[in-house]
Amino acid sequence: MRFVDFLRVTVMLSAAAASLLAVLCLIGGTGNGDDTVILASAGWWVIAAAIGLWLGRRAAASPPIARLLADAKAATMMPEHRPGFTIINRLWVLLVATLVASALAFLVPQAAGIGAGFAIIWTLAWRRQDAAVQAIEERDGVTFYVDRTSPLSPMQLVRIPGFRREVPSIPTPG
Repeated sequence: MRFVDFLRVTVMLSAAAASLLAVLCLIGGTGNGDDTVILASAGWWVIAAAIGLWLGRRAAASPPIARLLADAKAATMMPEHRPGFTIINRLWVLLVATLVASALAFLVPQAAGIGAGFAIIWTLAWRRQDAAVQAIEERDGVTFYVDRTSPLSPMQLVRIPGFRREVPSIPTPG
């Protein structure tokens, strides 16, 4: 799976997890008749959105992604294309956390509210990373793919030759 596509899927799944957990928090809070939980969660979501927007404000690749790109192994062949396996293999923590918080939402709606806030931070902080990686790919003429690794080991990337994009310079009048 292309790393750019993986980043896009990560942002979308994190946003979906945040939405699901927020709805479950609201349902659980109104079912218990506890308006304090809903108001506190809404406040946390606003703070989480501000944190996420601040963390994701730069258009450049974040230091962890830059390190991951720099450590990518060079290859001449595209790795095996299994996007579903790659997503589950790398995002299983998001899936487990969402399922646990969803299960607890009706007993302890705060769990879903807190989880939604962290998913909001993650979504907004990583929203521009795919564009940064794509710009690096176009500049260097390479394509990055997620390599197949154990779900408990750090992610590794494979770098294969791609197409370099030449952008003509605009002459300045003078």
